[in-house]
Amino acid sequence: MTTAIIESIETILVDLPTIRPHKLAMHTISQQTLVIIRLRCCDGIEGIGESTTVGGLSYAYESPESIKTNIDTHLAPALIGMAADNINAAMQRLDRIAKGNTFAKSGLESALLDAQGKRLGLPVSELLGGRVRDTLEVGWVLASGDTARDIAEAEQLLDFRRHRIFKVKIGANSLDEDLKHVIAIKRALCDRASVRVDVNQHWDESQAIRGCQVLGKNGIDLIEQPISRINRAGQVRLNQRSPAPIMADESIESVEDAFSLAADGAASVFALKIAKNGGPRAVLRTAHIAEAAGISLYGATMLEGSIGTLASAHAFLTLKNLTWGTELFGPLLLTEEIVNEPPVYRNFELHVPNTPGLGLSLDEDRLAFFRRK
Repeated sequence: MTTAIIESIETILVDLPTIRPHKLAMHTISQQTLVIIRLRCCDGIEGIGESTTVGGLSYAYESPESIKTNIDTHLAPALIGMAADNINAAMQRLDRIAKGNTFAKSGLESALLDAQGKRLGLPVSELLGGRVRDTLEVGWVLASGDTARDIAEAEQLLDFRRHRIFKVKIGANSLDEDLKHVIAIKRALCDRASVRVDVNQHWDESQAIRGCQVLGKNGIDLIEQPISRINRAGQVRLNQRSPAPIMADESIESVEDAFSLAADGAASVFALKIAKNGGPRAVLRTAHIAEAAGISLYGATMLEGSIGTLASAHAFLTLKNLTWGTELFGPLLLTEEIVNEPPVYRNFELHVPNTPGLGLSLDEDRLAFFRRK
């Protein structure tokens, strides 16, 4: 049997508008830029992947432009000529030649997995150990910054049976304003939905002590990354005294970070992101560390489009427990699609295809229309 060889890798920047401004503590998103990766092999099979970050360099160390440049200049040349079906060897080579660059590596690993799944006639979830479910509950982020609008949006999504988990983005306003905003949303939704918050590191420890106490006493289920990832001792103290569980997100920049956080007892929930760990296989290593330490799991997002969302979903399908569900709503935030088979959301869940690879194909006309010129 002839080994399939990687012949070429193309990266494409795609700019897609969002349905509304998406307000984070450090940035407001009105369009999302995806880095689409096309990996072609000598057997005629093409794998597709996606590398997406939030707000360019305001969130992480990589931007869409740097991802494209580093893949084109450094990572792709290292993979050309390698066996396409030996994903382990390919990703180890990338780790040897490039430190970090987890967003870029994640997109490349997703493309390799997609190609191998198509080659073998298997969904990516089967390449990752085998799915134990076919659907994932998906939450929604309320990020307009307007209390009445957020409540109305949540009520509508509950009526549509699309989401019953809501995460509120806070941190851009004063502590008192944010607490008032979140508590009003929780009181309006009552027990019909789970309400969580994401502070994106924007509190100092003194604010977080008060904020966590107030939020926990008012029925908020989960508090994500309230203080800086650098303040590890503070994270440990908050995790010990907060009445609501603390989730680590920005604190996890690598699989090694996950091990260190677990050893220190700095969080009781881990947010899993393939982009932050370096791919679907890498994020499962973080998940297994968490499971061994008794830490709960949440399937998080970088607001990816359909390709990146399903790459995450295939990994999350293999996990024994996803106690806190997922937030794989990225495609729903976008007004446009570049794939022929958009992900299916129904009855609060994402339904993940059981077809070869990721289960997606590119719409060439729409890709050409939305690609950055």
